[in-house]
Amino acid sequence: MQPIPRKLTIHQKAVLIQVLLAFPGQEVGVYYCTAASDAPGYAQDFLTIFKAIGWKVNEEAKSESLSDEFMGLAFVATGPDSLPPVAEALRDVLRIYEIEVGTLYDPTYNMRSSSFILSVGPPASSNFERNRAS
Repeated sequence: MQPIPRKLTIHQKAVLIQVLLAFPGQEVGVYYCTAASDAPGYAQDFLTIFKAIGWKVNEEAKSESLSDEFMGLAFVATGPDSLPPVAEALRDVLRIYEIEVGTLYDPTYNMRSSSFILSVGPPASSNFERNRAS
């Protein structure tokens, strides 16, 4: 039996848009694991939201190096306490829908303090997406 592809519902997209509109002018990168068959489509759901609210989006990001480090969704941060408030707001909204977002720390990523990266890895094996790397 094939797993159901991950995607955001229209309602989830609408709620995310309403919350994220409070953070104009953000920059975001969306990475995805090409080995996970549903990752490009799931990443596209987030790209659509970010573009709809006028954010500057890096949509050409694929990452094989991150794909082995986590399952589900993860923010890439340069270190503890380096996620901008908008990423925390996005995480809080997704938790309402039982979608967990982990955090990967990588000090080699060069990003501005107001920007963030959302990385889509392979689906987690349970209902909750979990971060395997701490």
